Amino acid sequence: MQNIYVESIFEEGLFMTVIKNVAKDHVLQITVVLALISLFFAKPRLADINFSTLFSILAMMTIIQIFEYLHILDYFTYRLTSLATTTRQLTWMFVLLAVVAAMFMTNDVTVITLVPLYLRIAKKFKLPEILPVTLIGMAANFGSAFTPFGNTHNIFLMNHYHIHVGTFFTWSIPLLIASMILLTLFIFTIKKTPLPSVPPRDIRIQRRPTIVTCIVALIIFIGVLGFIPSWVGAIAAIVLALAFDPHIMLHVDYAIVLTFGGFFVIVSVLRQMPWVVTLVSGLMATRHSVYLTSLLSSQVISNVPSTVLIGKFTSFSEALFLGSNIGGLGTVVGSMCNLLVFKEYTDFGNHNQVRFFLGFSAFNFLGLAILAVMGWLILDFIL
Repeated sequence: MQNIYVESIFEEGLFMTVIKNVAKDHVLQITVVLALISLFFAKPRLADINFSTLFSILAMMTIIQIFEYLHILDYFTYRLTSLATTTRQLTWMFVLLAVVAAMFMTNDVTVITLVPLYLRIAKKFKLPEILPVTLIGMAANFGSAFTPFGNTHNIFLMNHYHIHVGTFFTWSIPLLIASMILLTLFIFTIKKTPLPSVPPRDIRIQRRPTIVTCIVALIIFIGVLGFIPSWVGAIAAIVLALAFDPHIMLHVDYAIVLTFGGFFVIVSVLRQMPWVVTLVSGLMATRHSVYLTSLLSSQVISNVPSTVLIGKFTSFSEALFLGSNIGGLGTVVGSMCNLLVFKEYTDFGNHNQVRFFLGFSAFNFLGLAILAVMGWLILDFIL
């Protein structure tokens, strides 16, 4: 029966749809062009390609689609929001759910799920949009920074530096506390306007598939932490997806896996160019210079490529962790999550996009300024 499903994927032209979707990814397009240009300067070294990271990302992208297939996040969203009585309380629930969900399902999937749901409720009850949606995006970034598998650059850091899980949480716990303080300050500016009850949708959890999926997710997390080979989790996730519904594999974000492969090729070439090594190494002399370089470069090239590039030139992993995760705030390209928030608002928002962009940017830069100072203090007095 499964063979029939797999064959139908090819017969219906769905496989070509995946290829086209991957090819349309703008970040991947830019990465491929840069990788091809880099080949004129040097030959990439196989040892510089971190296959463990690639397998971990593939595993995470696959298990996320399985959770999407089972409607796990939708279920908890409607259950929690049905309890809200004011606009501030509703925002709090979405923000807290975004923080927790992003810890396990990544920031990207969290905003793709929660932002449209909030905007539907906002449209129905004429609720504020700009600050709550911005805070959902911030919360997703903060939550994903807390776990080793919450975002792709954390996965890279774990694999590249072979960071012990206990060490990682000594970095991420202070950052999460600082982030929650920032979110609380912003949320208290939202008025406590009475809110009609939001009726919960009848979404049912399939118990056995959910338990099996959680077990496979645990295997993936153990792989990210380095206790078992990361390819074990990738194979387990793919087998589970094919067992549930082969069409799940059509929605996996293969572009991010290929993009990371491209990053590794580019960085491998750059490391063989003496003037680049001299230039970048000059910016990596201290923990604070690594922190600032990663934070500022994220504003221009996004935090994922910034992490991969800088990670190959420094041993100050704790500074890079703080800089890249805090650097997800600020510009709309600071993280892929920010771009997805703007895209979701463009598709589902009820106000002018320019107005949202200005408000989103203002709150993000204010948050960046506050958290950048807090990050500096964490680096100085805690790490």
